[in-house]
Amino acid sequence: MTTPPALLIAGHGTRDDAGAEAFRAFVRELGRRRPDLPVAGGFIELSPPPLGEAVAELVRRGVRRFAAVPLMLVSAGHAKGDIPAALAREKERHPGLTYTYGRPLGPHPSLLRVLERRLAEAVDPSWDAAEVTVLLVGRGSTDPDANAEVFKAARLLWEGRGYAGVETAFVSLAAPDVPSGLDRCARLGARRIVVLPYFLFTGILPDRVRTQTEEWAAAHPDTEVRSADVIGPEPELLDLVLERYEEAVRGDLRMNCDSCVYRIALPGFEDKVGLPQQPHFHPDDDGHHHHGHGHAHSHSHAH
Repeated sequence: MTTPPALLIAGHGTRDDAGAEAFRAFVRELGRRRPDLPVAGGFIELSPPPLGEAVAELVRRGVRRFAAVPLMLVSAGHAKGDIPAALAREKERHPGLTYTYGRPLGPHPSLLRVLERRLAEAVDPSWDAAEVTVLLVGRGSTDPDANAEVFKAARLLWEGRGYAGVETAFVSLAAPDVPSGLDRCARLGARRIVVLPYFLFTGILPDRVRTQTEEWAAAHPDTEVRSADVIGPEPELLDLVLERYEEAVRGDLRMNCDSCVYRIALPGFEDKVGLPQQPHFHPDDDGHHHHGHGHAHSHSHAH
């Protein structure tokens, strides 16, 4: 029987030790669930192990083929540029190595179910969903397509669940920020708000969401505000990563190009059309001098 390709998990990285350990524990759990697969995981920046070290670990284990899955909810700069550039660099470092690249997780129905559970845990059991306004808070990006994906998740979460509404905000790099998002909910008449972080694991940014929520709530005592937890290493997340792995192995890849800033002239971003996606290299990666792979999201490619 042919040995299946190994599984490489690529993470953002975080300065939060608990968040980094949550990622590493998740990778270990994936390995336990699929003992037939060599599984490794690494980060693009900020925390160990770096992605290159994870690839080297697979190579030491005799791996010649792998499928890489970005453990990310939206396709922003890391998923579109940095990870493909890092993988191209590793292929150069390890001759004979081949790989396929999977797509980010996205607002998959199974993750929406987890978000619904997080909301149920945060609210008072006596509350009617029709009285609850949800503020879904994403990471935030300079990529409009990535930010639009968070709005898509918010709309899908709203559909059919009976909430008064699901609004969207971002904790960095994009408007509206968390206080502005809460202000919007209040102006729309919300009296009960649940702030729901659209993050996989704990970390500095989800902590900032909670802190900003608490500060806003203290200044608005007439509004009931609750904070929900992050998605976490739920069975649905493990299943979805393995689904993305199987897609990558089959070659069933469907990156979104319809609103990609490098293909379509979006207002305010017209100068990016046709440009190669230039990944930013990180000082903790000893391969940062290989600038030749900065075209990972180039539009000569059928991504």
